[in-house]
Formats: sequence, structure tokens, C-alpha cells
Amino acid sequence: RLYLAVHFPHDVWLGWLMCVTLDDFAKIADQRGDKEHAETWRAHAAALKAALERTAWDGHWYRRGWFDDGSPLGSASSEECRIDSLSQSWAVLSGAAPLERATQAMAAVERELILPHDGLALLFTPPFDRSPVDPGYIKGYPPGLRENGGQYTHAALWSVMAFAELGEGDKAAALFWLLNPINHARTRTDMHRYKVEPYVAAADVYAAPGHVGRGGWTWYTGSAGWMQRAGIESILGLHIENGTLRLDPCIPKSWPRFEMTLRHGASRYEILVENPNGVQHGIASAEFDGAALGF
Repeated sequence: RLYLAVHFPHDVWLGWLMCVTLDDFAKIADQRGDKEHAETWRAHAAALKAALERTAWDGHWYRRGWFDDGSPLGSASSEECRIDSLSQSWAVLSGAAPLERATQAMAAVERELILPHDGLALLFTPPFDRSPVDPGYIKGYPPGLRENGGQYTHAALWSVMAFAELGEGDKAAALFWLLNPINHARTRTDMHRYKVEPYVAAADVYAAPGHVGRGGWTWYTGSAGWMQRAGIESILGLHIENGTLRLDPCIPKSWPRFEMTLRHGASRYEILVENPNGVQHGIASAEFDGAALGF
């Protein structure tokens, strides 16, 4: 049997995730012929989406949430944590936010949180330090370290996936390049700054003054898993869903082509994607063993 407890959280990011969960549970209920639960969960998802749009939009991006006293978190009016990337990326990835607002929210991420010169994609800014609000344990970290306003790689990779979902191949690939650990060790100066292994994913990269660009907790399998998914699924566009292969690349327009070899079960697929018109997404035609495919 299926059980799902739902409520409206203080955290907007969790609200977007709840929309995804409700939609997924409704699909499972449909497959089981459980029309009553499917309708209930879809109705709750619709109400939650409406509530998020009504209360979480801050004018240029989505708030992260609210404190118990009702004051906003991740708002332009906030002294610290004015903008948080999680709410923006998952507004896109959940499919729950209107396209116009989702696009504007990710533009704010690019403008406010991605720092190409420092090689960082911040979780939020500014970090918590002296304001009287209590966001929980992250305030225990010094400003600019780990979740407290540093780069948290999970979240930065979700931004890669969100840009790809919007069809922004140039931005998705550029951010992926910035997050790739090998690019933190391209020169001797880079290596002395990064200080950790450049061949594994780091959970975080510091943004604290005097330590900008220093890697944190390495060999972090969670971030490594999301990095693989962001590269293979979101950029190269390779998906296997219910035993079916689906290709939907989102790449830089400067890529003329790329190739992949996929082993799936007893089969081996050689995949060639060509981009003669220099576009970022969209499929004009497809062939399988020389035969045209309709789609």
C-alpha cells in the first residue's frame, strides 16, 4: 500500500520536492487503478504549487523559506542569505514553476551566485554571520565555509541540470566545467589554492576570505553521483526509462558533434550526435541503423 504524509513546509525547496513526490505518487496510483488517491494527490500538488507561487516569489527569484516568526529567508529584504540556489534550481527541475519565473530565477543564480573569476558557484549569499536569525546548524560554520555561503556541490550541480532543463546548453556546460575538479588543478597556482585531490568530487569549496577556492570534504559520493547524472543525463541527454533509451541533449552551440558508447544488457550502442547548425537543444532528425525514426 502507498502512504504519504503531506504538509506545507517552511522550506520552499522542500515544497518543490513535494510537488514532484505528489505527481510521482499519483502516477503510481494510476498504474494501480487507484483513482481516488491519484486525484487526491494531484489536487494537493495543484494547491501546493498555487501556494508557492502566491507566497514564495520575491520579485526576481524564489525565497528559500520562512522562519518561525514569519520573516522570509532568501529574500531581497534579507540581511544575510538574500538568494539561495536551491529554490531556483528546483523551481525548474520540479516542473512546477511557470517558465517565465523559472527563467528569471535561474538568471538571478547566474548573476548573484556564480563567480567565474573565483571558480565558484555559491549555495547562497551573503553567508550567515551577525544577523539575529537562527537558520540552524549551518550558522555554526564560519561564513563562506560549507553550507554557510560556500559552494555546496550538490546544489551547484542541480543548477547545471536546471540550466539544461531550460535549454541553456552554453550555461549548463560552462557551469559543469567550473565544477569539474580537474579544472581546479590546471596550474601549480590552482593546485596550491585547491589543496585537495583533483580527481574526485568535493562536497564543498570554500568562499571564505583567505581561503577562496580551497576544496573541502572530498571523495563525496553524493556529489559524484549528481555530477555523473548532470553530465550524462542533462548535458549529453542520455536517459534509460523503463527499459527505453531516450536521447535529449542540451549542449554548447560550439560543439559540432559528440559520440557515446553505451552498454545496456547484452547490447552495445554506438551513438553519434551531430550539431551542424550550432544549436543548444532540440532534435531535428534521428536514425537507427540507417533507418529514419519518427518522433
